Amino acid sequence: QVQLVESGGGLVQPGGSLRLSCAASGTIFRIYTMGWYRQASGKQRELVATVSRGGILNYADSTKGRFTISRDNAKNTVDLQMNSLKPEDTAVYYCNAAIATTSLRGPQTYWGQGTQVSVSS
Repeated sequence: QVQLVESGGGLVQPGGSLRLSCAASGTIFRIYTMGWYRQASGKQRELVATVSRGGILNYADSTKGRFTISRDNAKNTVDLQMNSLKPEDTAVYYCNAAIATTSLRGPQTYWGQGTQVSVSS
């Protein structure tokens, strides 16, 4: 089984920064794309950023220039550095990863439990 464990959420003032981390553990053969999604109260879940195993980056327009996603394939981790945070960034942030547990088949999607990010004065 695979588990994604997130950390780094919290309450910050507008303009502040947070760094979210996510570590995958368990039965892992290979991790493909990893990313972060978020869901604000009363809204649909939306993509924040993804990074492929080869390092190809994809950002939502609303976060481009402020957020940076990175991964460490050796450690099975993915981070999200969030700078210049705005109140509209307030949401539960979810780690996501496409993971193959054996060499016999392709990956399936796993989700972390979510971590709250609140941006407020």
